[in-house]
Amino acid sequence: MLIAVGLMGCEGAGAEEPRDTLATRVAELSAPNGRNLNGRNLNGRNLNGTDLSGMLVAVRFDGARRAGPRASALTQTWLEGSVFHAESASGHVSGMDFLGASFVGELGDGTIVSLRVDDIQPGTGANADLWVYRVSYYSRDEDAWRPICTADGGGTLGAIAVSGRWDYRQGVAGGGSKTEDAQSFTFACEGAAIAKCMRFGYRPWGGVAGGHDLGKLHQACTRMVRADFCGDGTSFTVDGTWVNLYDASGVQRDSEGWSVEAEWDTQGSRCRAPTTRARGREVLCPSRSVIPVCGLPTSFLLGTLLMSEIPVAGTQGPY
Repeated sequence: MLIAVGLMGCEGAGAEEPRDTLATRVAELSAPNGRNLNGRNLNGRNLNGTDLSGMLVAVRFDGARRAGPRASALTQTWLEGSVFHAESASGHVSGMDFLGASFVGELGDGTIVSLRVDDIQPGTGANADLWVYRVSYYSRDEDAWRPICTADGGGTLGAIAVSGRWDYRQGVAGGGSKTEDAQSFTFACEGAAIAKCMRFGYRPWGGVAGGHDLGKLHQACTRMVRADFCGDGTSFTVDGTWVNLYDASGVQRDSEGWSVEAEWDTQGSRCRAPTTRARGREVLCPSRSVIPVCGLPTSFLLGTLLMSEIPVAGTQGPY
């Protein structure tokens, strides 16, 4: 999915990004797995499927261990933003101290899997709070370590650590939702919705922006990116679609004269226009009430967190 988040660039909370052209933003944000909530699972299947048995659904803070000459169990581990911190027998550790660290991953059926941090790239500039980790899991069948985040072409992707866990099911109540679980966190694969929305400036740990909770804005963004209109985890987006995203918080601003597609909150779309990214697929949301008029600025005062637009037919973009 191609997302245009501002023709002249975008602004994140608390920091100003360099102004780019639409072409450079599209190149930066394009990814072939735009429908996914969190990339691909350990077996290469889509993470937002209905069968969670083989999926990495969460990573536990408990059981983390430091690597190297000072290898030891970490008695308490937590995240500050996307940066790990812990207490160990030798004192406080953080940041790059987690290179080589091991974690316990949890699959959908409760099976545990060993995870290892192979590389750490600290954030820089306006994204100083976004640290990227390359993480692998131990495959007992192959007796080898394999990356947890992979691209369609087979390459390894990084991940951003974020507290809490998501429900990766689709077409069911609760699908696509986040649980604020203090005992676990998520390695959000780059290019998929959870990580993309952090890149857009919606940092769940960022507190409040323009009077709005950034955690809620992030969750609304994950629904928007995947065109999860019904809020049940089902994605209606089509790879190659351009979308303009904006809010009333100053994180993303409306930069295009495109057609309003939908209004969004943490539960999905509050309303949608007749023409959407579904491109003819029928969208029925019996459990989701909608408002009759879509795209009014006053909707931000009534519960809407984000709005999405798609190109006007016959103009730039796939439409």
